[in-house]
Amino acid sequence: MISKKQKISKLESKKTKTSLKAKLEPYAFLFPSLLIFGLFVYYPFFKTLYMSFGLTNARGEFQEFIGLQNYVEIFTSPDFINSLIVTMEFVIMTTIPSVVIGLALALLANNKIKGIGISKVMYAVPIAVSSASAAIIWRIIFHPSIGMLNNILKTNIGWLLDPKWALLSVAFVTIWMNAGVNFIFIFAGLKNVPQEILESSSIDGARYFTKLFKIIMPMISPTLFFMVFMDIMNAFQSFGQINILTNGGPGNSTNVLVFSIYREAFFNGRFDTASAQSIILFILMAVIAMFQFSYEKKGVHYS
Repeated sequence: MISKKQKISKLESKKTKTSLKAKLEPYAFLFPSLLIFGLFVYYPFFKTLYMSFGLTNARGEFQEFIGLQNYVEIFTSPDFINSLIVTMEFVIMTTIPSVVIGLALALLANNKIKGIGISKVMYAVPIAVSSASAAIIWRIIFHPSIGMLNNILKTNIGWLLDPKWALLSVAFVTIWMNAGVNFIFIFAGLKNVPQEILESSSIDGARYFTKLFKIIMPMISPTLFFMVFMDIMNAFQSFGQINILTNGGPGNSTNVLVFSIYREAFFNGRFDTASAQSIILFILMAVIAMFQFSYEKKGVHYS
């Protein structure tokens, strides 16, 4: 016969095992994602941070700890300062037009016009084209002698060869690629605007632009905020189109920070200074993201 104490002890041990299993079960589900993030996000980040405080050889192997010397070197480098300025110019040149064009296309597609379905597909086409493919296409269009653009405009401009036009040309291609993504997200946001409110405002005599700025824009402000945030982050990380179109030139006029990191590491063999530049880029993006989210509640209206 099993005594009462033995029964109680068995029940307690069973409860302990069950509670332990319940506590460990969520971590078992999280383990695969934590493993992937650890290997491909956290480890590379901390390795980059560690390398930024040292000297490395041409193969990227850590040789000697030198503290902040790499950061002092790059902040006193005219090329790095130029990369920072070019990067900020590129972000401003691409972000605002991308959102405005995406919004304009979405508003146009939201109207019930005959044949607008074909236009929706045309607006979204850039999404299906990779940055490398788009860059190759636009490189042919921008060609000074055989390019379509000069033939149409009857000009002889070296769009990718002239420092005055190179950054603007790369920014135009980036806007073309981003506008399609912005269009889809903003168009989806417009579909969530209640038609009853718009019809009621029309009955009250509100005109289109009144409805746009007083009703539509506030109601899709979360979507617009998201697109602005994503466009800024993507602009800071733009690489493919710059690599193919201009290779950072002419005269470092399109040498944005990401391309500067790539060139410093894989062409100059300076993985230490490239790591330091990567950390500075991360801090810059983090500061801008925090600044954006600090003003989110003032400009974004959640229904």
